[in-house]
Amino acid sequence: MPTGVIESLDHEARGITRLEGKTVFVEGALPGERVEYVAFRKKPTFDVAHTTRVLKPSPSRVEPRCPHFGVCGGCSMQHLEPAAQVAAKQRVLESNLWHLGRIEPEQIYAPIYGPAWGYRHRARLSARLVPKKGGMLVGFHERKSSYVADMRRCENLPPRVSALLVPLRELIGALSIADAMPQIEVAVGDHVTALVLRILAPLNSADEGLVRAFADTHGVVFYLQPKGPASVYRFYPVEGPQLSYRLPDYDIEHFFSPTEFTQVNHAVNRVLVRRAIELLAPQAGERIADMFCGLGNFTLPIARSGAYVVGIEGSAELVRRAGENAAANRLADRVEYGVANLFEATPESLSALGHFDKMLIDPPREGAVELVKAIGPDGPRRIVYVSCNPATLARDAAILVTQRGYRLRGTGVVNMFPNTSHVESIALFEAQ
Repeated sequence: MPTGVIESLDHEARGITRLEGKTVFVEGALPGERVEYVAFRKKPTFDVAHTTRVLKPSPSRVEPRCPHFGVCGGCSMQHLEPAAQVAAKQRVLESNLWHLGRIEPEQIYAPIYGPAWGYRHRARLSARLVPKKGGMLVGFHERKSSYVADMRRCENLPPRVSALLVPLRELIGALSIADAMPQIEVAVGDHVTALVLRILAPLNSADEGLVRAFADTHGVVFYLQPKGPASVYRFYPVEGPQLSYRLPDYDIEHFFSPTEFTQVNHAVNRVLVRRAIELLAPQAGERIADMFCGLGNFTLPIARSGAYVVGIEGSAELVRRAGENAAANRLADRVEYGVANLFEATPESLSALGHFDKMLIDPPREGAVELVKAIGPDGPRRIVYVSCNPATLARDAAILVTQRGYRLRGTGVVNMFPNTSHVESIALFEAQ
């Protein structure tokens, strides 16, 4: 059985070693370790393998906190201590910028991180009736599988939500539509925890009674989703606190629906927003764009500084919510929102929005390639780019630097998803 010394981690938190000129990606191995492994997928230029034995462990190796680690697909880095996770993600970010974009930042920012456990305020849990495993299962999928992991707790969920996994099994298993409820979406706000039940058949009166009793016992709010996301409605209790999260540094409260996009990690999001505002340095009298603005996570803090902000988002529903949040926070006079598909941005569509002194870009994983290509000679003098994919950040950064004349002043990682390989980051570009 082959052995190897692990050089680094890839973007999926697999160890990288070499064997006779071929790259081997070793699951479960950490940098600096000597491991024994067995390949389960062989390609002409690389192999993918499992660790069978750690011959020389890394000093950063720790015992995974969750008993489901290795089976549940929610985590890939629990065996690496938290500070080393952040360092590994920083290396992934820098590697992508250089190898994919051929650029280097002038400065590496201090990483943004927060609590390593109990941070996940949004989650999509699967529910499945599996008689062979004792009945109803509620949890994340198993690694690289469509099967639902047999979970009884999750260390990444807030403790009170983790404690609901077993009671939810019992609730759904007791419903008449136990085999027609495939998903539970969790959304945790500052004042309320919401559970969205995806139902493929209507609840009967007995089902409704069970759901109401569960809500009363566990202090949660149930929503029902009979069809697509637009069909979601609050079921019980109908009255009471709404979902929201606060940004205390800016005296802002964002209200949201349980199926609308918000950052999963509230603590890290507060620090991320603060860092973004520091880098953007908005001033009164400036006109600033917030591209892919969502419900206004960055828009309203920018507006609070006195700048005028134009938020652009592809979802009309999110734009409507953003407008409501601007009004609720008494910032409607400093903000305007528009609906546009920024994945199809052109120089003409961007110039039609008028001149911007500065710009914040916070795209999904696909990045913002058409948007950055559309920036012309009269583009913003400063751009803050918040990324959830280092590969597309590297691609877009290369365009800004080599084709649009910007300098990559600095970048750093944002550990929004501890214990996973997911790499978020923030970067500052300035016109030369």
